[in-house]
Formats: sequence, structure tokens, C-alpha cells
Amino acid sequence: MKEEVSMPKRATKIVLSEKEQEELEQISRRHRSEQQAVLRAKIVLAGAQGKSNAQVAQDLHIHVDTARLWRDRWASFEGMDQETVSVRERLQDAPRPGVAPTFTPEQRAQMAALACEAPATAERPISQWTGREIADELKKRGIVTQISPRHAARLLKKGASNRIGSATG
Repeated sequence: MKEEVSMPKRATKIVLSEKEQEELEQISRRHRSEQQAVLRAKIVLAGAQGKSNAQVAQDLHIHVDTARLWRDRWASFEGMDQETVSVRERLQDAPRPGVAPTFTPEQRAQMAALACEAPATAERPISQWTGREIADELKKRGIVTQISPRHAARLLKKGASNRIGSATG
């Protein structure tokens, strides 16, 4: 029986329009660009120059799988109008699987602020927040429409450990 030797996969060819090339170069040079977007733009630009995934990975100090992933993802948009999917959108992460977060970052900030308040300021006759008390206060203030005392207690616990960690370290 003859053993089959697998050949390495050829890198996906990338062809850029003039407009795409300009926009990618702009993203990769702009100091205010997110570093992930800069790296991804550089991967695509290097791929368009005909570099192999291994060369791109070595030049940019990344894993070859990262170079392959972003090169292939860019190629999957090929032929689409830029008005349909912009260059920036092509460089963004794919949506993550799973349930969307229950609370917005703003709600979380308001929860943390409430947890830092003394319960007496909310006219609560206790010295420390409990899960039930903070859950009731979050609903009373309209920060959330629903939260279980157990979840509220977990948020309190998280907040406390974050404060301790930042105070000592």
C-alpha cells in the first residue's frame, strides 16, 4: 500500500482593487487604527503581493494559521461590492456563537457604581449590600428590568474582587 503524502495547501490568491489597496494601506499606517485591524490589513496586503502564508506569518510574527484565516476570509468577500461590505467590516471578527450578553456595558457601569454606594444612600437599613437588596435597588432605579438576587450577588462578588485586585496590584 502506497502512503499518500499531502502537499501543503496553496495560499489563496488575493486581488485588490485600487480603492481596497488604498484603504488597507491607510488602515495599516494610521496610528489611531485598532491594532487587530492593522495586523489584518497587513496580512491582506502581503497576500496581495503574492507572499505565501508562511512568509506573511514570519514577516508579521504571527502563526501561519492566522495568516491563512484572514487571507481566506478576505477572499470570501471577493467580487462583493464595497458598498455591500466595507473594507473595515471585512477586517472585523466574525460574530461569536452563544448567547448575547444580558447587560450592556453602560448597565454594568451603573451596577458597579451602585455597588460602590453605601446602602444607606438608597435609604436601605443595612450596612452592606446583599444580592436581594441590590437586585431590588437595580430594578427600582430602572437600571435593569429583571435580575435575580443570585446574579446580582455574583456581580457584587466580581466587583469586590476587582477592587481588591486593583488596590493591591
